[in-house]
Amino acid sequence: MKKLTLGLILLLSFSAVATAQGDAAAGEAKAAVCGACHGVDGNSMISSFPKLAGQNVRYLVKQMQDIKNGDRAAPTMTGLLANSSDQDMQDIAAYFSSQTVKLGTAKAELVALGEQLYRSGSKRKGVSACSACHSPTGSGNAPAGYPSLKGQHAAYTAAQLKAFRASERHNDADKIMRDNAELLSDKDIEALASYISGLR
Repeated sequence: MKKLTLGLILLLSFSAVATAQGDAAAGEAKAAVCGACHGVDGNSMISSFPKLAGQNVRYLVKQMQDIKNGDRAAPTMTGLLANSSDQDMQDIAAYFSSQTVKLGTAKAELVALGEQLYRSGSKRKGVSACSACHSPTGSGNAPAGYPSLKGQHAAYTAAQLKAFRASERHNDADKIMRDNAELLSDKDIEALASYISGLR
């Protein structure tokens, strides 16, 4: 009886883990409506909508859950996730994560300041280096759920930094983004966003 009970527990545990994994092929069909704003392959053509291609699954799922639950305001997505299950979100995230982000370019006159802030932060202002969480290459930290930034539209990145700075966006763990963004000037944000767009 003990073996049967143990076997049943292991089977149920395995099933729970298996369903938590996303299926990129299923996600492609489920993500069809997302393509209108984010691009069919996750490379949006409109700079106010984020590129999702190559983004880590954990981050994408959290953002979808936060939007669905009302923890992150995203008016253009209101209702789009209302009927999405956790599995749907895992599948959609798996699909976009499997795509390749198309990189942008940084404005030459903003590279020095952007690189300084991204790689070293600002000791004078008390701003931490972005690379500490988002990696030197901008690839993020998937296990921690920190997003990939490389190639993201500068306009989108700037808008999100300003939203964190104003505490209009507050779904960051331990206020990490809000605490750093509130110390950035508009010029800092413009330079960082431009640098990130061209980051490789």
